[in-house]
Amino acid sequence: MAVPTMTARGDTPVSPLGAEMPSSRWLRGQLLIATPVIEAGFFNRSLTYLCRHDEEGAMGIVLNQHLDITLIDMLDHLDIKPMVSLKEQPVLAGGPVGHEHGFVLHSGSAQWEGSLPVTDDICLTTSRDILCAIAAGEGPSEYLVSLGYAGWAPGQLEAEVAENSWLTAPADHHILFQLDAAEKLAAAGQQLGINVDLLTAQAGHA
Repeated sequence: MAVPTMTARGDTPVSPLGAEMPSSRWLRGQLLIATPVIEAGFFNRSLTYLCRHDEEGAMGIVLNQHLDITLIDMLDHLDIKPMVSLKEQPVLAGGPVGHEHGFVLHSGSAQWEGSLPVTDDICLTTSRDILCAIAAGEGPSEYLVSLGYAGWAPGQLEAEVAENSWLTAPADHHILFQLDAAEKLAAAGQQLGINVDLLTAQAGHA
């Protein structure tokens, strides 16, 4: 999987593998819930996990949209032969940028060639070796595979949050890895004690 040198809401190319920024002002490791301010387009009713957020911009993976291909299809396309039985996991449509680039969001440590720690126990990996490990039954215990990503220019995401385009919510392994894509948005709203179906365009932000 190639690493992109990572422009409207969430479609700005930014480098996905940036330096760690510990400041509490950043939203790395948080969920972005699209509000009705985003009336149409790719991000309407989307849920995004932020893998990077610093002064150089933000990058995330959309969790609740998927493509019409599975992980098995992707491995076959890459000439990677599964050595173990793999479930028919759909490949996520991770965002409107870099559709030709693959990303694996997974639990565990950053032990793969193209790994970036997001939190203490969640990483983003862009290298082929993790797919080979998954196919051999030696990969992470929890993972999501996506093509494409969401990107924001410096200050862009902060401005969109201020405009009430997004609510921010905590992320956990249950939402990220255990729920079906169609269930994730509602579960993220429950983290804030809200029903996302009842949100209006005048919603505030967390």
